[in-house]
Amino acid sequence: MRVLIIGNGGREHAIAWKIYNEGYKELFCVPGNAGISEIAECTDIKVNEFEKIKDFCLEKRIDFVVVGPDNPLADGIVDYLESFGIKTFGPTKDAAMIESSKAFAKDLMKKYGIKTARYEVFTNYEDAYKFVSQISQYPIVVKADGLALGKGVIIANTKQEAIEALNLIMKERVFGNAGNKVVIEDYLVGEEVSVFVVSDGKDIVPLTTARDHKKAFDGDEGPNTGGMGAFSPSKLVNKAVFEDILENIMLRAVYGMRKEGRPFKGVLYGGLILTEEGPKVLEFNARFGDPEAQTILPLMNSELMEIMIKAREGNLKGVEAKFNHDYSLCVVLASKGYPDKYETGFEISGLENLDEKTIVFHANTKRENGKIKTAGGRVLNVVRREKTLKEAKEKVYEEVRKIHFENMFYRNDIGDKEIE
Repeated sequence: MRVLIIGNGGREHAIAWKIYNEGYKELFCVPGNAGISEIAECTDIKVNEFEKIKDFCLEKRIDFVVVGPDNPLADGIVDYLESFGIKTFGPTKDAAMIESSKAFAKDLMKKYGIKTARYEVFTNYEDAYKFVSQISQYPIVVKADGLALGKGVIIANTKQEAIEALNLIMKERVFGNAGNKVVIEDYLVGEEVSVFVVSDGKDIVPLTTARDHKKAFDGDEGPNTGGMGAFSPSKLVNKAVFEDILENIMLRAVYGMRKEGRPFKGVLYGGLILTEEGPKVLEFNARFGDPEAQTILPLMNSELMEIMIKAREGNLKGVEAKFNHDYSLCVVLASKGYPDKYETGFEISGLENLDEKTIVFHANTKRENGKIKTAGGRVLNVVRREKTLKEAKEKVYEEVRKIHFENMFYRNDIGDKEIE
């Protein structure tokens, strides 16, 4: 089977690595990166160049396409490729709305009884300003409605901060059209976890849990990023809590989407918070998380390709995903300045010195004259699987210290939230 993966990040490298190790050796990727190119044929086509991707699929006789990032899903790449008879895994444009519009997702949750924070939606600045001016209890959360690379959520601790958030989103338009609407909601207190399932539009196959680290610096300080590290699974989600989440959140979301005429086929990712009143939804995403996928997939014993094929066919009933009982931890190595301004083009050294048990998923890398160089904000994902979370952390950081590129930075506390 000839498989194409769309994307160029650590998530896509993890998907390619998993599929490759399942025996699918005819792998292709657009655009890919230096790491993916070691196991797949990479071609420099951008993820939003739908016609070029379609032509590539037909030329290369691609049998199955896996879409990694959120933007092409939101723009309808699954609908487009399927219209040419190209089998593609991921939600349609209508189904991807569960991620591409926070207002749509909140309304869906309200309609189908999925627990989430109280919220209001605004389409103009004046109404939003008036609303935050009347709020007496802070903090609150201000969200850009659309996709913003994981950075469109602002926690406002005061009225002034809330007004500044509205200015950034609705006036300065720092997130572009993603800020055409804002969602303003209550701030929920608790520990955050991520839960992943694969859906065929009717049934779900539960995967596992993970915890991301969004802030740039140790101690959850600094600006939001796409994610600076993750680990899996989370000890906070025991069997009873997991079953509650599956039944009252994930299955209800899939049911609601089907009832709305938007059947969801793909990976549904619940960003949740464990409150005193039980699990509540912060947001839904319509694809694997990044860097959560980099921790989840190395723990997966079942075949990912088989599950994705059956999900697309609407045939997941009775399918189970099995995971081993280890822990996996990922540390992201980034370019100094990320998520704002940073420089690229620096040579990466030390990868050849890593332990054979260490997995490195490339994010933004390129190969030039036989050397691997940095090509973006998040550069590498260093992953280790061990019997305990503590051991996984210790081993990862031992390996991280062997790697070097100019202006490299990373968090030192990934995993500390649950290490005893």
